[in-house]
Amino acid sequence: MNREEAKELLYQYIQSENLRRHHLAAEAVMRAFARKFSEDEEVWGIAGLLHDMDWEQTKDNPDNHTKVAEQILRERGVDDEVLINAIKAHHPTASGRWPETLMEKVLYSTEEITGLVTASALVQPDRKLASVTVESLSKKLKDKSFAKGVDRDIVAKSVEYTGLPLEEILQIVLFAMQDIHEDLGL
Repeated sequence: MNREEAKELLYQYIQSENLRRHHLAAEAVMRAFARKFSEDEEVWGIAGLLHDMDWEQTKDNPDNHTKVAEQILRERGVDDEVLINAIKAHHPTASGRWPETLMEKVLYSTEEITGLVTASALVQPDRKLASVTVESLSKKLKDKSFAKGVDRDIVAKSVEYTGLPLEEILQIVLFAMQDIHEDLGL
């Protein structure tokens, strides 16, 4: 599956513009980390792009989250276990698969940060990613009342999983999202 096929599939199953933007952000972040770790940018990007592709079907029954995505992908003839396992491992409480590979660990721990970055942009006077800094993200991450949906425990895992300092992780995520700010409407 190439990026265009993945994006077409995503847009077939995700109608919410905000959710589509979340997927694009996760894709950009995964591509940035793939470059950082000299990994396959296409596979990592597609994993980010499709990680929540079943959310609109499973949001009321989270135990099925990722299982429906796996079923859809397999019905489409996708048998890339690396991709499917990464999608499953990003929501281990439903899938039973905990992150094992570097790609799985990065997707699990960094897609959570995209929500923090988006929320940080939205509280800026200009509502732009260009106004967000790593320093402001660090402060907002410590404020548990800000972007309450961002699981700080999962974000903390990113340091362990990547071997990078938190500030560098936040910088990679922020810069990746800033690179596609127009697609994100920020």
